[in-house]
Amino acid sequence: MIEWFTTIAIIVSVVAGLAALVLGGIGRTPDDYSVLPTAAVALVLLVQIVIGLVAPFVGNEPTGDLVEWWIYLIVALVLPVAAIAWALVDRTRWATVVMGVASLAVAVMVFRMNQIWFVQGVALVS
Repeated sequence: MIEWFTTIAIIVSVVAGLAALVLGGIGRTPDDYSVLPTAAVALVLLVQIVIGLVAPFVGNEPTGDLVEWWIYLIVALVLPVAAIAWALVDRTRWATVVMGVASLAVAVMVFRMNQIWFVQGVALVS
């Protein structure tokens, strides 16, 4: 379940990032509706926290360092929230671009979290 949800989190982050970059590229300043894709990224990460808390107890233990996974998750959650806050305060097109970059950075971080949970620590057999 966590692998499936991680894939969804990556897709949501990439789509939100590309949408914000396109909106910023055409000169659109952030409004209440243009921050919704980045807010969806933060919402997905909140659900990821619940999954991260429950998964080890149902037998889906990580193969890598759990502390590193939680650090990635907390930083990944702070990025879109900070970008949205700045966009709502600044209201320039560059704030929209920052939301896009933050969402794409979250996609990379969630991919790394997936590697920590499933791949890191697993011996490769040749």
